[in-house]
Amino acid sequence: MPKIEGVKKVLVLGSGAIRIGQAGEFDYSGSQCLKAIREEGIETVLVNPNIATIQTDPKLAGKVYLLPVIPEFVIKVIEKERPDGILLAFGGQTALNCGVNLSKMGVFEKYNIKVLGTPVEAIEATEDRELFRQAMFKVNVGIAKSKVTSSIDEAIKIAEGIGYPILLRPAYVLGGKGASVAYNEEDLITKVRRGLTQSMINQVLVEQFLEPQFWKEIEFEVVRDADNNCICTCSMENFDPVGIHTGDSIVVAPVQTLTLEEFETLREASIKIIRSLGIVGECNIQFALHNRTGEFKSIEVNARLSRSSALASKATGYPLAYIAAKLALGYTLPELKNLITLNTMACFEPATDYIVAKVPRWDLQKFKNVSRHVGPQMKSVGEVMSIGRNVEEILQKAVRMLDIGKIGLVCNPEDDEPESLESLKDQLANPTDQRLYKIPKAIKAGLTVDQIHQLSGIDKFFIYKIRHIVEIEKELKRINIILIEPEKLRKIIKKAKVYGFSDLQIAKCLNTDELTIRRLRKKHNIIPCVKQIDTYGGEWPAKRNYLYLTYAGSYDDVQFETEDKKIIVLGSGCYRIGSSVEFDWGTVQLVWALKNEGIKEVIMINYNPETVSTDYDMSDKLYFEEITFERVLDIYEKENPYGIVVSVGGQVSNNIAPKLASLRDYFRTGKVNVIGTMGRNIDRAEDRSKFSNLLDNIGIKQPQWNALTTIDKAKEFANDVGYPVLVRPSYVLSGAAMRVAYSEDQLEEFLLLAANVSQEYPVVITKYFENARELEVDAVSDGTDTFIGSVVEHVENAGVHSGDASMVIPPQTVPEEIVKTIEDYTQKIAVALNIIGPFNVQYLVKNNTVYVIETNLRSSRSMPYVSKTRGINLMILAAAVMLGKKLKDLGVLEHPYESNIGVKVPMFSFMRLSGADPVLGVEMVSTGEIATYGETFEEALLKSLLAAELDIPRKNGHVLITVGGKELKNQIVPIAKKFQDLGFTIYATEHTAEALTSNGIHTTVLFKMSEVYKHPNIKDYLLSKKIDLVINIPMTGSIDKYVQVMEDEYNIRRQAVEHNVLVITNLEFAKAFVESLEKVKEFSIYSLNDLMDRLKFKVGW
Repeated sequence: MPKIEGVKKVLVLGSGAIRIGQAGEFDYSGSQCLKAIREEGIETVLVNPNIATIQTDPKLAGKVYLLPVIPEFVIKVIEKERPDGILLAFGGQTALNCGVNLSKMGVFEKYNIKVLGTPVEAIEATEDRELFRQAMFKVNVGIAKSKVTSSIDEAIKIAEGIGYPILLRPAYVLGGKGASVAYNEEDLITKVRRGLTQSMINQVLVEQFLEPQFWKEIEFEVVRDADNNCICTCSMENFDPVGIHTGDSIVVAPVQTLTLEEFETLREASIKIIRSLGIVGECNIQFALHNRTGEFKSIEVNARLSRSSALASKATGYPLAYIAAKLALGYTLPELKNLITLNTMACFEPATDYIVAKVPRWDLQKFKNVSRHVGPQMKSVGEVMSIGRNVEEILQKAVRMLDIGKIGLVCNPEDDEPESLESLKDQLANPTDQRLYKIPKAIKAGLTVDQIHQLSGIDKFFIYKIRHIVEIEKELKRINIILIEPEKLRKIIKKAKVYGFSDLQIAKCLNTDELTIRRLRKKHNIIPCVKQIDTYGGEWPAKRNYLYLTYAGSYDDVQFETEDKKIIVLGSGCYRIGSSVEFDWGTVQLVWALKNEGIKEVIMINYNPETVSTDYDMSDKLYFEEITFERVLDIYEKENPYGIVVSVGGQVSNNIAPKLASLRDYFRTGKVNVIGTMGRNIDRAEDRSKFSNLLDNIGIKQPQWNALTTIDKAKEFANDVGYPVLVRPSYVLSGAAMRVAYSEDQLEEFLLLAANVSQEYPVVITKYFENARELEVDAVSDGTDTFIGSVVEHVENAGVHSGDASMVIPPQTVPEEIVKTIEDYTQKIAVALNIIGPFNVQYLVKNNTVYVIETNLRSSRSMPYVSKTRGINLMILAAAVMLGKKLKDLGVLEHPYESNIGVKVPMFSFMRLSGADPVLGVEMVSTGEIATYGETFEEALLKSLLAAELDIPRKNGHVLITVGGKELKNQIVPIAKKFQDLGFTIYATEHTAEALTSNGIHTTVLFKMSEVYKHPNIKDYLLSKKIDLVINIPMTGSIDKYVQVMEDEYNIRRQAVEHNVLVITNLEFAKAFVESLEKVKEFSIYSLNDLMDRLKFKVGW
């Protein structure tokens, strides 16, 4: 069937900011979608406010609108662009919810817009819990006992009929948002109320809780076209049983423990479900399978591209998003080619001769008071995918890929720390983010495979595989490397490598070092093989170089001989707080720029299935592999490239640069060529002590500092400069273990934490400036000249991590002479460090004096934002200077500064992290970002906040204000006055109310949550939805008499988050927010293309 006629312009809705449950997989799927549509000569219009994505570059989309994905703004884009069709399945829950609302409002009918692909009715049937129940009954597919409700009283009655424990699942949410298990009526009431708050249609499914000991979770990715052709592209098995959200579970593909009969039964059920729902494109279907009887139940269907879709695409090489977009245009599966082989059709189901594991990464340690329990609501912030030939291998590789300080599943220093048997049993039965690592400890402690299975519900098959890893570790530790026969040593090293042991793991067991093991195994010709992913298990030759390494093979699938210049680019690895899609943007942009510079072969190393950089056609070769010293060196030796780029993948790639650059003695004919800034200069910037000395030497001011030698010396320094002081570890991302100490006790506690995180490098203590402004610069240098992308001003004062701060370009409140000083300092630092490539410098301004905080010799989180706001793609400049070109020859230095007005705001996921305190500080806690543009700073800020999907009261709202200390109370008065002028009802705690009332502001007193017998109480007002906004400016310090006050503040913030109420904890941001409400009367609707046209000089647009 030919493509649908009459569609000349298509509107694609994006997913917005990265958050827990909805991450970079939608940049990947959206990018593939845009590519597929553009090939047909159809114009594309994208609405997505995530400025850090590849899909928001004009190279992929015809027109890009960095606007909120909500009906208010999408309707305006529709009115302006008049698209013929719309795609809803490529932007996660954000796009689906917006699309369903637009349909209910009659927008598609009014503007004659075709919903392409899966119809809205099918989307509703999978998102509305009651419609889904009915759909499953129609096709005779079992589901758990359940009933939907929109009231707490009815939920109680349903639960009584089913029996506790009860699983609660809100409708129209992603990543299990608001899902929970209730164990009694009191628990149920609290959790149903929270779930109803999270549901777009105020609906919660009250469902039988399936016992994890008996039910395993299985997933199928299924594709259907409009002619009813269906294929199952991938089967996946959750390592963890039901009860843990699949996003928080380890997932193995293909399935490992099902019988052929079980597999075929679920496959047939999957096809029956997708056909009955009328889905056109791709969907993910999740089943619960009883591990004894074979009974199965359908858990849910995602009628869109999902996290699992991205995993399945990367696991098989089958481009699900691309194919789904083509099917939405009317093509059928037999009409579409497989893009890996180029000589088979898309209607063939993929086959694999390898297995993969997806393992989630959590960053729960960053959040105070957070629960580490994992369950039906997703908490992980990222994931990795490992490829290999056995389960042991893929588990060990994946653990290293997580970049959490572990060198594998075993052989870690903390493995030998004593832990009671009862503690281990408890952690196996009550899962946390650490459960995987407790299994080897439990085995060593004497628990049997059966016992671990009974406690955890994890299939015995996987536990046996972990036991095998433990046995190999024991075997290695028994070896005396000096006395053992060479052949025996060769055999045991080969065995260990086949089952995923790294050189470093083996070295730890044999009491030697990593390079010694590397030399030893190479002497015995124990080297990894490069294998190719072709989607058909070797049955058809692949035309794409999609590769992985394994020791469970005997030959390489590809050739390496070439006379052309090759460059390796290291990706950013696993998404985590502090390193997200913005680094993938930099990686892909650099790959494209290197190709444009004439590099014949650009090779990517990355292992994140959510990214665009790990797409099969983004580079000439893709190694889906670890970014570790060992594996990068393996690939380097195979490929023998001109050099390697480490400066665009964030901290992961940057951290191994000094080690790679130091290999003079290892290579007889030279060393690893790190392209761009030299490894030793990266070390001079990352090592806090060396960098502080450098600033002193070139005469640039910085806060007073000292390197930690002893705790007593640290206390002496703090007493000399005065508290508060800032504790700063080296070689970390997102301010890991960075803390502000207000007392000696805090200083000692924070120093121990920082020393643990930064064990190989010094910890520096600096004077902490309160009430200082913070700015930063993104730039590119050629070692002599520096191009400054922009000076960026933070909305909040210093003390909020740059990743959590709201930012504005150009600066709004800083004098021009301060901006000039910052530009001069940036130039001096670039010369002193001989920077060749991208870098970022952060500054403080206090009493009109500029101080340097830190310099990162790599691309930064804000580089996509700066590039798109300034109209100059910094990665294009970076590629040029890395290859030896000079900025003055590129013609970029003589043009005057100009930019649009853009505001970037962070995206937080506090709601999903039970117990987490939503207060901002020097360690980053946001999970994503958004940026929009306006004619004024205020307009851009308000747009960005709406794009963060915050429920913002524009006027006549209800605000709770609570601040601590006389000075803060004085500063909040003019802000409260503006809220009153906007028609807000103002509530405040007792002492704050006194300050406001005495200044003529009408205020209603609400009592604190700890004052349970006093009314009206804050908790009551939050429960009854009488508060739209909370402004809570927390107190600092640690004086004992303030302990209860700080506990009250925390409870207010946490309860507000639980009820989906916007919380502001920063005075400067509160001022900017209310002024935006005051000044903005309407929103301008411009595409990024329109904004670029305003700029006289552009690079890459």
